[in-house]
Amino acid sequence: MRGGWRFWVGFAVVTLLIAGGLSYLASSSPDGLDSATLQGCQVVETPQGEQLRGDCIAQHADQHALAHSPLADYTLGGRDGTNGVAGIAGVAVTVLVASGAFWLIARSRARSAAPTSSSVPED
Repeated sequence: MRGGWRFWVGFAVVTLLIAGGLSYLASSSPDGLDSATLQGCQVVETPQGEQLRGDCIAQHADQHALAHSPLADYTLGGRDGTNGVAGIAGVAVTVLVASGAFWLIARSRARSAAPTSSSVPED
């Protein structure tokens, strides 16, 4: 069992290094879908923020409902330079949710596999 703990500690360290370190290398450029929806438009900076000029699909898009959430745009609160912390927070939340789901599944399977007094055959 001792080797199992080493594996999980090593797994956690590597996961946190990847989430925290590689997040800083993520591109802030639009991905393929964003690029496709922006074809035919020009993004112009104005005092009110970015505006689109021209004719493209993105002009009809609304802002995402979670655009002002704490981890929006892969940052903490929209602050530059917090990509790594946001990556670590995302991994931590994912591990917690997955662990909780696996625990509930294992608990329900153990409960259904446990023998009951009515399932014991009588002689």
